[in-house]
Amino acid sequence: MKTNDVNQLLAQMRALTAQAQGIPAAPEKTGEKGGFSSVLTASLNQVNGLQQDAAHKAEAFERGDPGVAIAEVMLAAQKANLSFQAVTQVRNRLITAYQDIMNMPI
Repeated sequence: MKTNDVNQLLAQMRALTAQAQGIPAAPEKTGEKGGFSSVLTASLNQVNGLQQDAAHKAEAFERGDPGVAIAEVMLAAQKANLSFQAVTQVRNRLITAYQDIMNMPI
């Protein structure tokens, strides 16, 4: 694994941890506008991509592809699992916040 890959993975893990804890992450300079819904959609698409990548690597390993090592498969599966758990925590906090707002007296 290259140093760039490790640094990118660490940055993603820090961002997901901050997101799960409710701490706003440093904004990325993508030039894209849209707000919360676009960030949420992008996060869900990223999680989906990680899960699909893990599934493809697992299938390739099962077929006996010599270019896929078990370490790659396990790492991809763990990345997909962590990202899914982070998104689930964000969803749970959003639901809790929505319920709190709906239960506020007018």
